[in-house]
Amino acid sequence: MTTEAEGAPEFDANDLYLEEVLTDRKVGTIRRMTPVTAEGEVDASRDVLFLGQAQIMTAAGPMPLSFELPGPGLKEACAGFGDAAQQSIEETAAKLEEMRREQANAIYVPGQENPNGGKIQL
Repeated sequence: MTTEAEGAPEFDANDLYLEEVLTDRKVGTIRRMTPVTAEGEVDASRDVLFLGQAQIMTAAGPMPLSFELPGPGLKEACAGFGDAAQQSIEETAAKLEEMRREQANAIYVPGQENPNGGKIQL
């Protein structure tokens, strides 16, 4: 895809995926991304991808998580969902803690714009 500075975005017909959403209606969803050709036929030369999605509750409300799932098939993706979700939770918590530390260590001068943008408050 091109950037706005280069012109209008171009849809990449050589990197298409058919997206299917599967859910257990309890923990989250798995998106099965099946590669297809520009004609809509399955592209066997590329691997099927599995992406997990879940939510965690925070003081600010629900936070969506997205993560890749291992395995060549749906069964393996389902089996790896819990571990991948836990890893995503830990990585997200570490990023939030780092952002909190940066915000706490910022020096504010009256009349000056917040150097961290002032958009994230924990």
